[in-house]
Amino acid sequence: MAAVLASSLSGSRPAWDLTVVNPSLGSSQAVDVAALSEPALVEAALTNTAGAFDLIVERHRRQVYQLCYRFVGNHEDASDLSQEVFLRAFRGLKNFKGQATLGTWLYRIGVNVCLNRVSVKRPASEPIDEAAFVDERSETASDRVLRDERAVAVRRAVAQLPDKQRTTLVLRMFHEMSHQEIAESLGTTVGAVKANVFHALQNLKKILPEFTR
Repeated sequence: MAAVLASSLSGSRPAWDLTVVNPSLGSSQAVDVAALSEPALVEAALTNTAGAFDLIVERHRRQVYQLCYRFVGNHEDASDLSQEVFLRAFRGLKNFKGQATLGTWLYRIGVNVCLNRVSVKRPASEPIDEAAFVDERSETASDRVLRDERAVAVRRAVAQLPDKQRTTLVLRMFHEMSHQEIAESLGTTVGAVKANVFHALQNLKKILPEFTR
């Protein structure tokens, strides 16, 4: 079994594609994978149906990439981590039991990959995605400088949080996941998630008192 990764740069953000090839199997019968339900799509991927796993990647790549970016703060590392997430997902797809959604399962893999790989916490040096949607025409130069400074300061502060607090805050604030969804993604309880979010916000207030008045 072999996994082939192709990556390229498109503008300032890397675009990448993941294609899974199993040379021991013949070509699969033509199936309209786009019409399959999530469980059926997983089964199709497990039986090497053409395009099945590629569709899983296509449907979830943006969310996985954004998750990784929140941890590492730059597009190149986020792209590398995203690829690793999907490689692990492909190798472990047989272990997906359907007790949670596929997206939740991928988030759990993504969190583990990020926490395992990012041993040195460093502030993000590139603008976060939302900055691309700010209407700079309505901003003065001083407003823009202040916004950029605040964004950098917040990313640095988040990077200083303990792993559990940082993870829950990223999923809650940046990905707008519910406490229940976060608990399922991390394999913990709703109470633990709420506690980690609370403590994360309290610690941010200590680190960034000028931005929490």
